[in-house]
Amino acid sequence: MTGKRTRYSAEFKAKVALEALRDELTAAQLSAKHGIHQTMVGEWKRQATEGLAAVFSAKSAATETAKAVEADVEKLHAKIGKLLVEQDFLAKASGR
Repeated sequence: MTGKRTRYSAEFKAKVALEALRDELTAAQLSAKHGIHQTMVGEWKRQATEGLAAVFSAKSAATETAKAVEADVEKLHAKIGKLLVEQDFLAKASGR
């Protein structure tokens, strides 16, 4: 028996995992409802609970990254200003 593996979309997995997290139906009922194996329901539920922390930590990581980028931009603007002043000075000095 060689069967073709079914690949499920992320939306489908999220939908099933959310239903499993609600605990309104058992894993057996969910597997029968969606036509998947019970272990898949349990695995997707576990992945969803583990992934929830990453959702909230991603916001703080994005904030830190934005602050770092902003600091780099300010440094670059200061460097550009310094180079423009030097260029103007040298242009005036060589034009005597």
